[in-house]
Parts: sequence; structure tokens; C-alpha cells
Amino acid sequence: LVQSFAPSIYEEDEVKKGLLCQLFNGTPKAAGMSSKGRCRPEINTLLCGDPATAKSQLLSYAFKLAPRGVYTSGKGSSAVGLTASINKDPTTGDLVLESGALVLSDRGLCCIDEFDKMDESARAILHEAMEQQTVSVAKAGIVCSLNARCSILASANPKESSYDPKLSVVDNINLPKNLMSRFDFIWLMLDKRDKEMDSRLAAHLISMYAVSGMKKRVEPPVDSELFRRYVSFARRWVYPQISNDAANALVKAYTDLRNQGSSREAITATPRVLESLIRISESLAKMELREEVAVADVDEAVRLVKAATYAAAIDPETGLIDMEQLIVGMGAAKRKRNKDMEQLFQDVLAERAADGNSITIDVAKQVINERLAEKREQLANEGEFNTAMRNGEQAGWCRRQGRQLEYR
Repeated sequence: LVQSFAPSIYEEDEVKKGLLCQLFNGTPKAAGMSSKGRCRPEINTLLCGDPATAKSQLLSYAFKLAPRGVYTSGKGSSAVGLTASINKDPTTGDLVLESGALVLSDRGLCCIDEFDKMDESARAILHEAMEQQTVSVAKAGIVCSLNARCSILASANPKESSYDPKLSVVDNINLPKNLMSRFDFIWLMLDKRDKEMDSRLAAHLISMYAVSGMKKRVEPPVDSELFRRYVSFARRWVYPQISNDAANALVKAYTDLRNQGSSREAITATPRVLESLIRISESLAKMELREEVAVADVDEAVRLVKAATYAAAIDPETGLIDMEQLIVGMGAAKRKRNKDMEQLFQDVLAERAADGNSITIDVAKQVINERLAEKREQLANEGEFNTAMRNGEQAGWCRRQGRQLEYR
């Protein structure tokens, strides 16, 4: 199946396997089995990386294979276009609700290209659609909740056009942090310079157009029409259940991922990761039309998650996996530094207040830098000092009047 998926795109087998999992999806759970109504079986994927790494090609190929699907571009889609719009019927004059891209791709695949160029209001809608799988509308006297049980496949370019490995994935992509944690897979598609790889890729591309290459071309094992029917058959009739061995393997895999961090500060796995592992292992069993999830499926699901999301969640400063940066937007080292700065700032203000003196912002900054120099730590820059001051004002122990600071 992996060889038949987008055969014209060279290698990227891991990404193709992840997209195949998304096409097949997990097993839908009945409302009675879960407390929150319906467990989400759909897998959401984000492709992120350098330009010219075949992201849009993979997107359009997945869209063609999906039984139902809508393809939209981020720049050209508004909030109303994704959810639902209210129009007047020209003949009767009544208000009519017209469904948008997410509602139309119910039980299918919604492909969003140029995800990073979407406007904020359109992106805010995706929070509900990606986790609760519904779209709520309250407009012009029409209040309703529409089903949007679709998998979302998005592709995004980094802020500076090319991916900077020195920055974390949240700093590279211009997306809200809490939206990033809702993706099961975050694939980094980087343009690595490697002479052998480049020559093989060039030969593969030229063979698609040259006469000699046409004769040598290997046909994919599964024809595209049969492939599409196979996907819709598996989604319609196959519902794999998790066996006891697989359940134990899932618990062990989750606890191993959870205890991967070296410190208590860094979070290496969240319950959302466990739900992702369940969905991915079910979809791997569904690919082979099996009724039961085996331990091998769980191992493969863990490997895929590690190859995708965990490669993206590495903190570039420490080199360790830190899932919390996808939620908070900064690495563990930076969070600790901000905490220390805040504590130091509070100590300086408290000492001056005990002497009965107020302190100016410039003097406070100077004292803090002197203390940091004594500890042989990096001096505080403008941004860090302002963050500590703002946090102090929000917490209520610091009050600013012009350039004067007052401890309360």
C-alpha cells in the first residue's frame, strides 16, 4: 500500500505510512462507551517543512484517494467558508443555512493547504472541529450544531520560508500553540543536503519525463481505482478491537514515553498522545482487514509517533523531548529561566521595600544583572526583564508608576 501511495514522489515512506493511517482512521466508539459522547477515531496530520518537499503533492494525492473529501487553500478560506453561512433564498426569501468545507467533508478528509496563511478567525473554529468534531452556529436566529467528523490534513510553511533547526517547531510555524497539540502527527519534511540522495532524486524525477525512463517505470502494486475502493471497503466494514495483549502494550508504551524526560519540568507525553496511539494502531490493523489489534501494530504506532511528532517536539536548547512546548510555546530551559528571573525580580523589590525605598526600572535592571553576574549566568535582556515585570504586575506584588516600581 505504501508503494502504491503517490508512487511519483520519491521515498518519504514514513510520511506516506502516516497519511495511509489517516485515510483508514481508527474505530468509532459508541456514545455509551465513553463519558464525553463520542471518542474521536479520526487522525489529524500536519505536514510542515521547507518549500519543494512535495507537501502539496501528498495532500492532493490523499484527497484523490479519500472516499469523501474537500480540498481548500488557507489563504482563500474564511471562517464562514469552513463552517456554515446563512443566505436568503431568492425565491421564498427565507434564511437558509449553507454548509462549508468542514461540514461537507463529514466522515471524510478535509485538506487545507497553506495552513499558516489562514486568518485568525478561521483558525479559531478549528479548535472545536478537531477535538469535539462539531461546528456550532448561532447566526440570524438559527442556532444549531453540525457534525464535522472529518480528518484534517494540513500543510504549512515555516515563518521564514525555510525551516530553522535552531528554533523549536512552535517558533518555526506561525500557529497557535494549543492547536499544535491537537495534531496526531506533525511531520517535518526538511530539505537535507546529501549528494547521494540528491543524485537518486534527480534520476527518479528525470525518469518520469525521459523516454528511457518511461520504459523502465515500475507500475504500482495496487491500481488507484482499486486502492480507493479498498479504502472505502475497510472504512465501511472493518472495525478492529484492541486485544488484551495490545492494551498492555499500549499502557507500557505510554508509561515509557511519559518517563522519558530527564527532569520533572519537561512533559514528554500527554493523554492526547495515548489516544493518538490507540487510533493509529487501530488504523494499522484496519489496513490489513484484521478484526483485532496486535502488539506489532502498537509497536509500529509508537515508532511512527516517535518519527513524526517526537522529532518535532525536541527542544533545540537541550536536545530533549518536551511535549509541553507544543502547548506553552517555549522550551523547558526557557520556562525555568523566566521563573528564576521573576523570583530574582521579586527578591530585589522586597529588599528595597524593607529598607523603605522605592526603586526605578533602570536600577532594578542593574541590580538583577549584578546578581546574575555573581552567579556567572547570562545577563537579562530587555524582553526577559519586561516579562518578569509584567508577570509581577499581573500577580499583584509589583506596581509601576512611570519609571518607579513599588513592592506591594
